[in-house]
Amino acid sequence: MIQERIEKLRELINYHNYRYYVLDDPIITDAEYDSLMRELEDLEKANPNLITPDSPTQRVGGAVLSGFNTVVHTVPLLSLGNAFSLAELDAFDRRVREVTGSSIKYTVELKIDGLAISLLYRDGILVRGATRGDGQTGEDITANLRTIPSIPLKLRQPLAGDLEVRGECYMDKNAFKELNLLQSERGEKLFANPRNAAAGSLRQLDSRITAVRKLNTFIYALGYTDALAPDSHYDTLKWFQELGLRTNSNAKLVNSIAEVKEFVQYWQENRENLPYEIDGIVIKVDSHLVQESLGNTAKSPRWAIAYKFPASQKTTKLLDITVQVGRTGAITPLAILDPVFIAGSTVSRASLHNEDNIKSKDIQIGDTVVVQKAGDVIPEVVRSLAELRTGEEKVFEMPTHCPACESELVREEGEAAWRCINRSCPAQLKEGLVHFASRDALDIEGLGPAVIDQLVEARLVENPADLFRLKKEDLLNLDRFGEKSASKLVENIAKAKDRGLARLLTALGIRHVGRETAQSLSDKFDSLETLSKASVTDLANIPDIGPTIAESIFDFFNNQENKALLADLVSLGLNDKAEKQVKGEAFKGKVFVVTGTLENFGRKEAKEAIELLGGKVTESVSQKTDYVVVGEKPGSKLEKARELGIRVLEEAEFLKILLEGGYKK
Repeated sequence: MIQERIEKLRELINYHNYRYYVLDDPIITDAEYDSLMRELEDLEKANPNLITPDSPTQRVGGAVLSGFNTVVHTVPLLSLGNAFSLAELDAFDRRVREVTGSSIKYTVELKIDGLAISLLYRDGILVRGATRGDGQTGEDITANLRTIPSIPLKLRQPLAGDLEVRGECYMDKNAFKELNLLQSERGEKLFANPRNAAAGSLRQLDSRITAVRKLNTFIYALGYTDALAPDSHYDTLKWFQELGLRTNSNAKLVNSIAEVKEFVQYWQENRENLPYEIDGIVIKVDSHLVQESLGNTAKSPRWAIAYKFPASQKTTKLLDITVQVGRTGAITPLAILDPVFIAGSTVSRASLHNEDNIKSKDIQIGDTVVVQKAGDVIPEVVRSLAELRTGEEKVFEMPTHCPACESELVREEGEAAWRCINRSCPAQLKEGLVHFASRDALDIEGLGPAVIDQLVEARLVENPADLFRLKKEDLLNLDRFGEKSASKLVENIAKAKDRGLARLLTALGIRHVGRETAQSLSDKFDSLETLSKASVTDLANIPDIGPTIAESIFDFFNNQENKALLADLVSLGLNDKAEKQVKGEAFKGKVFVVTGTLENFGRKEAKEAIELLGGKVTESVSQKTDYVVVGEKPGSKLEKARELGIRVLEEAEFLKILLEGGYKK
């Protein structure tokens, strides 16, 4: 009897959560809801053996984590290409129709300004939640996501196998104001905007903090599923809602790019009326089969695009212009502004880029200026309002010496930036170390700007190699370091030794060499040693590396100071070897679908194994599919494969074919 009542209460509470958070149509009062919840809590407290992980009472966090585990996304979370004009939307539509050869239906959705998340349900139960991260790997934030009421712990309909969905976690405008008011009362730092507040809340190591931050979600995409999903993306959103997942009610199915533009223009004019921040509109080809035929680039899907709203502009006073020193020695002028609220946050500083930019825009200290956020994110000074000058304004003059080290500045022919060329400049060292430890580089958690400032000022670190000589005792003398935090940072630095050649090249901050160029170099050369011997011609012959970048790389590796640093890093145990896997051709031209749970492979491992032998993995079974690999609980994909007469591979047979093709597990 008690178990039946508990199950009934859970069913009622989940139903009312669905009415409130998904349908936005509650049918009971808050007091009635609280009464149901209290009864369930009392019964579970008296009968702890009947508590289940998906019970509504299990949302509020408790455990404090030491850090977040890494999650490898089975299907990458690609970023969207951007359009900034209606003409670019027309060009996108033309590209789509050139491939499909017909008119196309689009689903248009509001682009919520929040943090992308991934939710994994197994047999209808939430088992994992993660951040987007870099699109390939994210952080496991399951404990924090479980505290958000609009995320169901159990789907409303039974669903066998896996369902992975993507969405946006955000904080609405009122919740953001309440949070900052509370932060102010406590004397704590205010959040810059709702997006930062949401991101900071999701990355709390104590999920009890996340639980009180009033976060919300919209689910907007299917990652993968073992179930039979609709071909229409718009119908998929409806299906999500039936499952109890919250979707945005403003999504719309349209029949032409003209209707897309009408939707864009309407929300561009009415965005301020929404209770949450949006920064544009997302346009997606509606058919999943057509999406698959269009495919993806390395970074973005060809079947979707984000239209970014024009930047919001405000006028304010330019109080002063200072300069800051970057990691390459570039001196960047910085506008100090009378604080002004733009597109969700208060702006008090903005980059002026270089001396030429200041002159071309005729910007003077004391001017009234027009400020905007490029892409609603990065503040910039658009122009000065010279007609409002009083005569007290001052013309800015670029300094002749570095503000950090007093070295004379130089400006090379053909360049816009003035530079400090003193390699011992402390400002350059600090910025370089921040880059060295950043996520795209060696990803050293806990080594942020504040810590780096202390390390440099205490003369504990004079170059990147010194980081790997740090001991726990060194850190204990710094502010805010105890035994545990000091040990953790030393441990994180040690882990960074094994990131591989591509990340190390990114970390070194070679001029013109970013993450993608570093990967291209790693694909071509097997170690720092072989790369250091490459000629300018060798480097310039690599795709995407032209003469300018080749010269920069060659100069870096032939500089005696850099040679000494690299030798030091290698002697300290940094892995300078490229991680390479040679592709075979056993599966060349073959299309696979993997469904169900495999005993010897995760989904990502199975996908990589197929791709290493030249095959392609898709999520949907179609006439183009050559093989369907099945594990336990394969779901409807197996039925569809049989209907279409597609060859089905049990795991043992799949592994046999892999091994015959040259795969080594």
